[in-house]
Amino acid sequence: MKALLGTKLGMTQLFDENGNVARVTLIKAGPCVVTQVKTKDIDGYDAIQLGFGESKKLAKPQVGHLKNSGANSRVMREMRLGQIQDTHPLAKELMADEEETKKMKAGDTIDASIFEVGDAIMVTGTSKGKGFAGVIKRHNFATGRKTHGSHAHRGHGSIGSGYPQHVFKAMKMAGRMGSDQVTIKGIKVVAVDAANNLIAVSGAVPGPRKGLVTIKGAV
Repeated sequence: MKALLGTKLGMTQLFDENGNVARVTLIKAGPCVVTQVKTKDIDGYDAIQLGFGESKKLAKPQVGHLKNSGANSRVMREMRLGQIQDTHPLAKELMADEEETKKMKAGDTIDASIFEVGDAIMVTGTSKGKGFAGVIKRHNFATGRKTHGSHAHRGHGSIGSGYPQHVFKAMKMAGRMGSDQVTIKGIKVVAVDAANNLIAVSGAVPGPRKGLVTIKGAV
């Protein structure tokens, strides 16, 4: 299973041998330490927990949790295994990869070298928070007319009639915008610098600079 934690460094552009430009996002991917291995016999499911970064100070529960791995991880995320369906065209290959992952133990290290140029991946991050926003910015509503004495230029208008005397769920209204978990699927690895734990992926990924992202292999 190809999976790593990292931080988004920002966007830039790279040129290929033919002079074509590619818009890419640079990510500092890993190194990550396996902080815990969960098995179906003990925990009810198979998973590995990855730790990333270094913490200046750990609480006592975290110290005890990380004791076996010897890590000093700032963030930890769990990667679940055993969710591949037998009907998938690459089921045998992916299951064999997961079997190798299950053999890992606490303290093992994973770095950017697990990815290769051309790999399809999916990146998950937290989008930028925009604060409280109105319906025009949040839901792309049109503005009201500014003539004939109108005073409701940016209002959302009516939200219902007399019946059923309450506001329907999921009604498009003003509210908090952004700061949501977003996953971008099917993007490609354009370049890998394993020595510096850097990878360049095609296009944009969610989140601000220095934001935490999760990178997983996709098919």
